[in-house]
Amino acid sequence: MRVALDEAQQGLAEGEVPIGAVVVLDGHIVGRAHNAPVALADPTAHAEVLALREAGTKTGNYRLTGATLYATIEPCAMCCGAALHARVARVVYGADDPKAGAVASLYRLLDDARLNHRATATGGVLADESAALLRRFFESRRS
Repeated sequence: MRVALDEAQQGLAEGEVPIGAVVVLDGHIVGRAHNAPVALADPTAHAEVLALREAGTKTGNYRLTGATLYATIEPCAMCCGAALHARVARVVYGADDPKAGAVASLYRLLDDARLNHRATATGGVLADESAALLRRFFESRRS
């Protein structure tokens, strides 16, 4: 999660919403990214999606069976969907996202029995640090 926070800091420095993500498989980081929708002019360029893309490229497989996705904030529906399609085993996140979170806040996509894959989830890991980065970003935008 510390690496994901480092990614979020990098996004903050680049003027992006400070969210970072890391994909770990067999004890090795195979994907890491921060939000980049502004820089890439791409609404799908969330940290989680970019980290999953990198992991797929590095492993040579779009199935990331057994991988853990770490994110500094609760993933949205798009990012949960990407994690499920990648067949990640676990998602670990920092701060809850009451406005867009799809792990527990608004939806429970990762453990929805109607879907053909499920992933375990753990929230609240380094949540205060993750939330502080987001607060700092949005406070700077308002002033």
